[in-house]
Amino acid sequence: MSVPVIDGVELSEAGNGPLLLLGPSLGTSATALWERSAALLAADHHVVGWDLPGHGTSPAPADGFTMAELAGGVLAFAERLLRERGEASGTFVYAGVSVGGAVGLQLLLDAPERVAAAALICTGAKIGTPDGWHERAAMVRAFGTATMVEGSAKRWFAPGFLEREPEVGRALLASLEETDTAGYAAVCKALAAFDVRDRLGAIRVPVLAVAGAADEPTPPSDLETIAALVADGRTVVLDGVAHLAPAEAPAEVADLLRAHLKQGAVITESQRAAAGAVVRRQVLGDDHLDGAGAAPTAFTRDFDDLVTQYAWGSVWARPGLDRRSRSLVALSTLVAQRDHDELATHVRAALRNGLTVEELAEVFLQASVHCGTAAAAAAFRVAQETLRADGVEL
Repeated sequence: MSVPVIDGVELSEAGNGPLLLLGPSLGTSATALWERSAALLAADHHVVGWDLPGHGTSPAPADGFTMAELAGGVLAFAERLLRERGEASGTFVYAGVSVGGAVGLQLLLDAPERVAAAALICTGAKIGTPDGWHERAAMVRAFGTATMVEGSAKRWFAPGFLEREPEVGRALLASLEETDTAGYAAVCKALAAFDVRDRLGAIRVPVLAVAGAADEPTPPSDLETIAALVADGRTVVLDGVAHLAPAEAPAEVADLLRAHLKQGAVITESQRAAAGAVVRRQVLGDDHLDGAGAAPTAFTRDFDDLVTQYAWGSVWARPGLDRRSRSLVALSTLVAQRDHDELATHVRAALRNGLTVEELAEVFLQASVHCGTAAAAAAFRVAQETLRADGVEL
């Protein structure tokens, strides 16, 4: 594995505004995908598209790479551009589609100080399945990228687009046929291992998540999850658009980028509630939330919404502590309060968040010093009953 060499293409004059770096989708060149949107952004930004290894202007990779290494190559390319602009320590704004969006997420995690704002388009914190990507890589290595054209034409575009915009479609499919086999396969393997769903809460940079309503590979729910879980995000869904939004709806995408990159994003009440619902389910588990009597009633719904938004969307979703640490705090507090029903729930949640049975015992021992031996003894009893009921050997 190694950091690949990334090159790109100027899509506007260098003197126009902040650096805007545009990332492609698998099998596309930055020019074919972004050219029309970039022309609409050129008055406000210095627009540069980067190409994936073995795609467009970038050389074929010498070795495989991870998504983090691919993002490292993109960052090196961006830093070179900033140096040429006389802004060696400066920042850039970013927009990427599909794997280009995945690279954007990786940049926001690995180099947040360099990215002022980001738009993540038709992408996900995890895309597809490992088996699916490995199968596609094997097929391309065996038969070439031309075998991907028919399937990509169906996945990439909403119904009717190829009939309305045949030249745009032909250019994108031609860029796929021209893609280096090794480069395409290497990106597939990087996507197979990519999954940053549990790290989204650490992202503080403003994020605009743009989805295509007809996108099957990365449906709107994938973008909504990103926007809900990052600290500062919002979602826009484009009707009549599938997987390549900048090509299918260039004016709409340009307008969204222009507004977002100037103003950033805000978290709405509904997005905070959505973030809380995701975190709550990840921590407490499906059995707890879907079990008999768990669903809120008309009598309890407002309280349930308050808990979801305040406890789970505002506090548990914060990046300042990881979930193991938050479980330690929750367990200690519940021991002190002698809230045994909630303690049983959070014993299970703590195991889900990575604590061991031995660490649970240490928490209760520590709590005995500050909360009293009676409170700790009751906590040991509740935890032991809960663990045994779940089949944990003690």
